[in-house]
Amino acid sequence: MSRGLPLLHRRRILLSGAIGGITCAAVVVGAAMAGQDGSGDASASTKAASAISCPAVAGSLPEIPAEAQAEVDRNLALLDTQLAEANKRLSTSQGEGGPNFVQNAILGPLADKRKSTLDRIAISIGRRAEKPAGLDALAECTLSDGGAGAGSDTGAGGEAGGAASPTAAASQPAEEQGGGADQGGGADQGGGAGAGSGQTINCPDVASEIGDVPAAAQAEVDRNIALLQTQLDEADKRLASSAGEGGPNFVQNAILGPLKDKRASTIDRIELSISRQGSTAPSGLDALAGCSLASG
Repeated sequence: MSRGLPLLHRRRILLSGAIGGITCAAVVVGAAMAGQDGSGDASASTKAASAISCPAVAGSLPEIPAEAQAEVDRNLALLDTQLAEANKRLSTSQGEGGPNFVQNAILGPLADKRKSTLDRIAISIGRRAEKPAGLDALAECTLSDGGAGAGSDTGAGGEAGGAASPTAAASQPAEEQGGGADQGGGADQGGGAGAGSGQTINCPDVASEIGDVPAAAQAEVDRNIALLQTQLDEADKRLASSAGEGGPNFVQNAILGPLKDKRASTIDRIELSISRQGSTAPSGLDALAGCSLASG
């Protein structure tokens, strides 16, 4: 018995050491797997959150006059294209900008772009029937936790970030965000310096190209001319405060492009206000929507 006890103790010690080694190995492996799972979950979460959802527009429209159907369909397809491009931008911009980058460079411009397109839908219907009200409330989009959105505005469902047709993509205006406005004669001029480089934004003059305005439309035309100036002032302010933000195409994608679309929508309203009074709307004003950078 006296010889058996030491042997038993040795066996117990060896068994305890083996169990301890297995336990430590299990803890290490488990921690490694947990770390991998955590990073995978984070990656999956990032991907899942990288989708933009927008309110459906098609189902909120009244009966569309036959003469306006083609134009409305084009703009509904354009809404889908805008969303697809915003989702693409979201998926390729990980790590860009600061904490407000997504709102300032993607969601904000998308909302402004949608407002411009919704304006065109309302205008096209309003030329032949009662203009639908409240479409602007459908402009704002949000980040979703799911995939790339559901449905399409070319149908009755919600808009999705799917691929858009080449035709729709070609007709899509750039993203809206900033503003712009006219300043009397000559090219419109903003007052802010561009990203610390002394640059400003110059826009073509619209007021001098309108011609005679019916008296009943004058107030509305004046409001929209003033709005063009406000838009330009805001874009210049954005240009001056955005030094170092985004990539090499930031100014075009987040400032000049959105400004162009916002101006196009405002110019559309000017034309509509004149045509409502039975006068012929001036032609070629759309060509004045685009702006460019100039040295201050």
